[in-house]
Amino acid sequence: QVQLVESGGGLVQAGGSLRLSCAASSSISSIYVMAWYRQVPGKSRELVAQITSGGGTSYADATKGRFTIIGDNARNTVYLQMNSLKPEDTAVYYCAARRSVWTPFDSWGQGTQVTVSE
Repeated sequence: QVQLVESGGGLVQAGGSLRLSCAASSSISSIYVMAWYRQVPGKSRELVAQITSGGGTSYADATKGRFTIIGDNARNTVYLQMNSLKPEDTAVYYCAARRSVWTPFDSWGQGTQVTVSE
């Protein structure tokens, strides 16, 4: 498995920005897909954004146009730039890794809390 450590969460007002970081213990260029998920109490974890080893990205409809996922191969770090934040973006955000097309997302970080106030 890959060890993942998130950072960058916090409290921000609606309309503000935050950048989350996910540092991986191995080269992210060899990881099939890196992703950000989020979860609120009582709800299932949902995919926010993902990036492939080839640089392709995709986003949930709720975050498209506001969030950007960026992979930095030199630092083995994946970022989630979050702009125009809304109170409904409040959640614990998790970084995840899917090492190959034959494996699920089986490496997870500890999570970082993002709270967006009115």
